[in-house]
Amino acid sequence: MLPNIEIIRINGKSENIKDYQGNCLLIVNVASECGFTPQYEQFQSFYEELKDHKFEILAFPCNQFGAQEPGNSEEIIQFCKTKYNVTFPVFEKVEVNGNNTHPLYKFLKSQAPGVLGSETIKWNFTKFLLDEKGKVVKRFAPQTNVIEIRKDLMPLLSM
Repeated sequence: MLPNIEIIRINGKSENIKDYQGNCLLIVNVASECGFTPQYEQFQSFYEELKDHKFEILAFPCNQFGAQEPGNSEEIIQFCKTKYNVTFPVFEKVEVNGNNTHPLYKFLKSQAPGVLGSETIKWNFTKFLLDEKGKVVKRFAPQTNVIEIRKDLMPLLSM
């Protein structure tokens, strides 16, 4: 079950992660100036294909890795829309490691530790797949592409 955690859309609208209960989720920390940024194109295609099947991608910009997300909210969403035509939810910039780790990322990391049990997020575009009940099914490395994630997602969707 998803915890009661406030999340803020990039436009300032307050939501709760619980609002997404009942959907399979792919949650990813993103950055506009990263070598993995072209994954936005894969995400958008994946989202368009599966959004009507109780699937959501939630993108959380983060500037903790190489300062690769330097923009403000307006610059970030403008980049996402003009460069990749992003229509899935994008949220305000968060921290995924350290003393100011966003509560959602504390939850995700505790449910799906990385290599050797480390909870630390290693880089931009680390992905977490959750089932419709809010259980973290798998954590994916930054370089993992949508085709690999699809293998784990499709059995979870009610199609």
